[in-house]
Amino acid sequence: MYRAAAFRQDDLTTLHAQIHASGLALLSSAGEQGLQASHLPLLPAADEGEFGTLYGHFARANPHWRDLASGAEALVVFSGPDAYVHPGWYPSKAEHVKVVPTWNYIAVHAWGQAEVLDEPARLLQLLSRLSEHHEQGRPQPWAVRDAPRDYLDAMLRAIVGFALPIRRIEGQWKLSQNRSQADQAGVRAGLAASAKPRERELAAQMNPSD
Repeated sequence: MYRAAAFRQDDLTTLHAQIHASGLALLSSAGEQGLQASHLPLLPAADEGEFGTLYGHFARANPHWRDLASGAEALVVFSGPDAYVHPGWYPSKAEHVKVVPTWNYIAVHAWGQAEVLDEPARLLQLLSRLSEHHEQGRPQPWAVRDAPRDYLDAMLRAIVGFALPIRRIEGQWKLSQNRSQADQAGVRAGLAASAKPRERELAAQMNPSD
């Protein structure tokens, strides 16, 4: 993705933290059937490989997994909080009126080629880890072992898993860093006063020292 110097995020720990915080990822690839994109919950393993590894699964009926099986490169997009930036939040507007709207956001892009997982034992392990990851913090977390074995076996036959070692990773933290300290403070205050949780979340990401 295009990244202006002011917005680049290259710290791997920060990028992994955003991946971990993201709920649903967008995985896209190009193959014999053209461009395809699937929305998938993924399990990040930060300690596997140079930049980490992503685990997930497709419905077997989804032909997208065949692109990955054939070796096509995949791009995975993790979107963080985002918000419209109202020009009136800039104190500089009162000085020279040379301001326009923009959009602030956080995003991580990861590239790699996946290994398709089809063996029942590996799929069961993948589902167990994935459910544990997303059930964290719940008072009564659901576990794979809670499902009847015959039902679970049928579900395993209906999916195709994958492991995607990350070969390249980029982050974009567009948080008004190209504006003056006063304008940044104005945007932060405007977002913090929003009724929308994602906009308040974005305000919290805007460090006053930026």
